Amino acid sequence: MAGRGNIAANNSALIAIIADEDTVTGFLMAGVGNVDLRKKTNYLLVDNKTTVKQIEDAFKEFTSRDDIAIVLISQYIANMIRFLVDSYNKPIPAILEIPSKDHPYDPASDSVLSRVKYLFSSDSSADRR
Repeated sequence: MAGRGNIAANNSALIAIIADEDTVTGFLMAGVGNVDLRKKTNYLLVDNKTTVKQIEDAFKEFTSRDDIAIVLISQYIANMIRFLVDSYNKPIPAILEIPSKDHPYDPASDSVLSRVKYLFSSDSSADRR
């Protein structure tokens, strides 16, 4: 299929996480964590000492890795790098914005949801013609 991304042909693909300590810890306890031979992890724990540049670098790294299929990012962190999240347009890895304990989910600022709404609104307007 045209426009379809490729995932590495090994046994599995990873989920990457960019989130606060509680969220990352929960996913690590669920078995999502990975450290490769180069000591690269598939997560970034964001706290008050983490710079926006570090978040941007992690997002760029995770979205360019062949072994990652999904990038989970806390919505309030995605808002810090909204220009990168909104400009990302590849199907793999998929970017999913998730709520965190201290920051409720806001559907108005979710890039995936806004794209879906746009697609369905353009489809429904085309159907009316």
